[in-house]
Amino acid sequence: ILLVILAAFPGCSRKTPAPVDAAALFRTRCSSCHHDDNDMRAPEPEALKEMSHSAIRSALETGRMKWEARTLSKTEKTAIADYLGKSDVAISAKLTGVCPRDLDPPAHPPIWAGWGVDLRNTRFQPAAGLGREQIKTLKLKWAFGFPGAAASYGQPTSFAGMVFVGSEDGTVYALDAATGCSWWTFRASATVKTAISVGNNGHTAFFGDTNGYVYGVSVSDGSLVWRVHPDSHSAARITGSPLLLGTTLYVPISSGEEGAAADPHYPCCTFRGSLVALDTASGKQIWRSFAIDETPKPTRQGPQGVQYSGPSGAAIWSPPTADLKRHVIYVATGNNYSAPTTDTSDAVIAVDMRSGKKLWHRQLMPQDVWNSGCVAEQKGNCPESHGEDFDFGAPPILKTLSDGRDVLLLAQKSGVVYALDPDRRGRLLWQNRIGHGGLLGGIQWGGAADSHNAYFTLSDYSDTDPLLGGGLFALDLRTGKKVWYAAPQKPACVKEYGCSAAQMAPPTVIAGVVFAGSLDGHLRAYDARNGAVVWDFDTDQEFATTNGLKAHGGSLNGAGPAVVSGMVYVNSGYTNAMAGNVLLAFSAESR
Repeated sequence: ILLVILAAFPGCSRKTPAPVDAAALFRTRCSSCHHDDNDMRAPEPEALKEMSHSAIRSALETGRMKWEARTLSKTEKTAIADYLGKSDVAISAKLTGVCPRDLDPPAHPPIWAGWGVDLRNTRFQPAAGLGREQIKTLKLKWAFGFPGAAASYGQPTSFAGMVFVGSEDGTVYALDAATGCSWWTFRASATVKTAISVGNNGHTAFFGDTNGYVYGVSVSDGSLVWRVHPDSHSAARITGSPLLLGTTLYVPISSGEEGAAADPHYPCCTFRGSLVALDTASGKQIWRSFAIDETPKPTRQGPQGVQYSGPSGAAIWSPPTADLKRHVIYVATGNNYSAPTTDTSDAVIAVDMRSGKKLWHRQLMPQDVWNSGCVAEQKGNCPESHGEDFDFGAPPILKTLSDGRDVLLLAQKSGVVYALDPDRRGRLLWQNRIGHGGLLGGIQWGGAADSHNAYFTLSDYSDTDPLLGGGLFALDLRTGKKVWYAAPQKPACVKEYGCSAAQMAPPTVIAGVVFAGSLDGHLRAYDARNGAVVWDFDTDQEFATTNGLKAHGGSLNGAGPAVVSGMVYVNSGYTNAMAGNVLLAFSAESR
């Protein structure tokens, strides 16, 4: 499900003699996956050249590409980073926009403290501070630029008058919600895609990075409280936002092993997804629940003598969902990476929040075993009978109906939305196909729900036709029937690299209005009654920023807008789509 920063390339023990021909090195070692019109979900060369030198080198040395780059010398890694990346010198000019010391941090009760605004991941904000009539007057209030970034995919959160957001280079920012000035920064070891989760006590903020570390930092000054690495697997990473509940932090574990398997020399696969409960005071593990109970074991030898293992996969890409009534945490899982398949892949799993014991699970697509070897030039790691890669990148949504019954909603890359009964071990209540599905199709990152409807953006992305895909659906919570459909608008950016009508980012709903972004760079507000567009802002443009950095918007993907206290916050820019490096803040004209 995850867009890979750099895809796998064949290992080689031969050292490239100095001086290094970086262009030739890229062609021989990288371009088998990083080429135009690839099916690898790997950034094409044009997208890579929007990244900074340090971001590319970090990916090769300690990040998600360290396996693929294991036989490259230090000189070769530097040469590739120099060839592709933007100069760090050019982007590291002295920045402005630090909050003045005499400015007191404001304190406002309304919050957006995690990925889905509440423990149920509804993405419904009751404290929006905006009425339907004010939406048409929304204007850009401030913009903040991320240095050296080509993507801005973190979910903004808001607490105590501050906005918290992660970034591509691993820097976490605490910004003043009203002005965009910076209170503090913290540097993680790698990209921070998760939301910054803040608890009711307001003392500590929690997040994870793509190297698999989980952090607790002080809300007041950004100082490190603790750091842990809950999964020892070399490919483990945190992409789903941790869920904070009282003194426990629930952390979903995903991995990059699915992408590493594109290298036919990689011994696929030994990772299995898990949910880890950590003590918020110390970071110590309370319990761990694996999505797959069985430890991966050697199964067979591949055509190049590579040892295959299984079962594997069932990564947890999305945030957990809490059910306080039943004392349950729900997680949605991805596909298996290698055989044998399990009945907990492409599934929802209910876990006792106190012990980590699995209570029940419901698989919604069996036999979905897949890895990136299935779309690589050398398909050695591709399972013999592979599936479609229809994992769940969207978290479960728990909603209470008007009659008091609860319903658990799941949306899949297959393009199907499901409603399950949490009181009957996930029995299917209804399902509705709203899209065709695909590797980058269906529902990618989630939906939203108010008291009547569930709202889902559709991807169904096509890398050959930017006019295909997209649309926003409203489904009746009780029946799953379509209430309305807002067709995608024709992109104005069709001549730009990465432009598409597809809508991958999750929507956000407030009373009477649904906000949803698109890969065409537009953030739109829709009337929740009928889907009519009531406000539209094109983020694909340059912005003056509060920190003095030249910034540009791009595609909206990964995270949705956060709405709180009359403000709307959204990131713009995404890898392998239209690049961008900006956080935008909007307010109604009267504010």
